[in-house]
Parts: sequence; C-alpha cells; structure tokens
Amino acid sequence: MAAGTTVDHLTETYRAHYRSLLGLAALLLDDTASCEDVVQEAFIRVHSARNRVREPEKTLAYLRQTVVNLSRSALRRRILGLKLLSKPMPDMASAEEGAYDQLERDALIKAMKGLQRRQREVLVLRYFADMTEAQVAETLGVSLGSVKAYGSRGIAALRVVMEAQT
Repeated sequence: MAAGTTVDHLTETYRAHYRSLLGLAALLLDDTASCEDVVQEAFIRVHSARNRVREPEKTLAYLRQTVVNLSRSALRRRILGLKLLSKPMPDMASAEEGAYDQLERDALIKAMKGLQRRQREVLVLRYFADMTEAQVAETLGVSLGSVKAYGSRGIAALRVVMEAQT
C-alpha cells in the first residue's frame, strides 16, 4: 500500500476523536444534525484522500481543518438560504423553561456569533478544542501573530458584550 493513513489508523482516530470533532463543529454550527453531517463528511473525505496524508500523525489536524472548512461551507449555504427564503423567528422560550446557566450560555453563543469569523474560529479552536496557538495557526493557515491578535481582540469583544448584559 502507498504511504499514507491506513484504514486502521483512521478507524482508531474516529474512535478516539469523534466526540471532540463533533464538539468543534457544534461551536461553529448551531444544530446537532449539521454537526454530525459535517464530522461524518470530514471522515469520508479523509478516507478518500488517505493516501495523500503523508504523515499519519497529522490525520487529526487534517480532520480538524476539514471540519472547520465544511462548517464554513454549511454556514454559507444557510446564509444564502436565509437570503432567498425569509423564515419567521422562532418563539422565545418562557422563563420557566430555562435555567440561569442556559441563559448565560445562550448569551455567550450570541456574543460569539457577533464576533468576526476569524476571531470566533480562533477562540473555538484555542479554548474548546484545547489547541495550542501554533496548532490553531496551522489549522487556519494563518501566522502565529494573527492567532494571538484575533484571540486577544475576540476575548476583549466578548468581555465588552458580556459585561454590558450584566
């Protein structure tokens, strides 16, 4: 077999990292079904291109990048759909249905959605996916300095929005 990621290695990567990749997609998208679709599609694409992954230890990084890219594509399709079809806003949940922490989480998600795309991606990869700044830079294809700048500006913007709500 040609050099690359083996099916066995990809299977082990799936078992070990499916949940973390699903969590990554969940922070970039907003519904479970889309997240599952994105992660499954990422594994399918890596499986199809496994002979091109020259270093098997980089399989996870390749998967993360694929999840981020597919999430972006899904969001672009949704935005186009929203522009073409206006949908009514969903009803707000009653106060009895939600707990304080859920409200705070919703506020954080809303604040995250208000960030620039790169700021949001850096914060999700850095703090949810627990990647180093260097790994985030490699995944997004930007410099280490850009990761630091996007992260710093993103946190500052979140702080302003969250403090304004209290």
